[in-house]
Amino acid sequence: MFTPDNTVIGFIGTGVMGKSMAGHLMAAGFPLMVYSRTKAKTDDLTEKGAAWLDSPKEIAEKANVIITMVGYPSDVEEIYLGENGLVNHARVDSYLIDMTTSAPSLAVKIFNSAKEKGIHTIDAPVSGGDVGAKEAKLSIMAGGEELAVKAIMPILNLLGTNIVYQGKAGAGQHTKMCNQIAIASNMIGVCEAVIYAEKAGLNPESVLKSITTGAAGSWSLSNLAPRMLNGNFEPGFYIKHFIKDMKIALDEAEQMDMKVPGLALAKSLYDQLVEMGEENSGTQALYKYWKS
Repeated sequence: MFTPDNTVIGFIGTGVMGKSMAGHLMAAGFPLMVYSRTKAKTDDLTEKGAAWLDSPKEIAEKANVIITMVGYPSDVEEIYLGENGLVNHARVDSYLIDMTTSAPSLAVKIFNSAKEKGIHTIDAPVSGGDVGAKEAKLSIMAGGEELAVKAIMPILNLLGTNIVYQGKAGAGQHTKMCNQIAIASNMIGVCEAVIYAEKAGLNPESVLKSITTGAAGSWSLSNLAPRMLNGNFEPGFYIKHFIKDMKIALDEAEQMDMKVPGLALAKSLYDQLVEMGEENSGTQALYKYWKS
């Protein structure tokens, strides 16, 4: 049983979501060590008592639970499997939890490498965006050995309210791909509905009151459509990271000989937004495609 008395948590990646997640762990009394490529992103946490360490290697040598929430599969691979990475320096019987959305095949590779060294790894990507992270209401999709997932459940419960064990290593990431595929087409529908309401001369806010609680309801419609109407395109989830996720899903679908036309269309629209300089905007900035 992991408690603040017997657990030191390392947290790598304190961006839009990671900072809030790490803060919940501190609030629960867990000693926390942090690392981020941009040290300034950890300032809020270190001011509250978290310890800054200079590298993932140092965290691996001192923590018995390490959570990563970084950007891209290449970052995950370097942090876990690089010469100075977690797998090469973590303690035996420590728990490494990757909450980044990454490639399922990489999760399997990390799991196999870590298991040879007596280290537990769990792929546990999340959904819920900045709001879910701030409110500790994330949906967490876990893959790996079931006993390992059960062991770290008290920690995951501090971060989310819907935690589901999906199966062997990589299953969490595959589940997240299902999530992103569903969101991709839905975001097109949300934007088209809002634009249609505007062009029809309706009050979009009133339209949302009607349709968010009906059959068209979705998290994106309830949470992101109002941001579009308010001109708020700050990232709860970066477009550049969503494109990364869609590419992973497209590659995985191709390996399964599966056609995903909705996903392909969504990615093509978001690619155009990147050409417009919107890569660091939130995914709700897809609204601007119709406004350009």
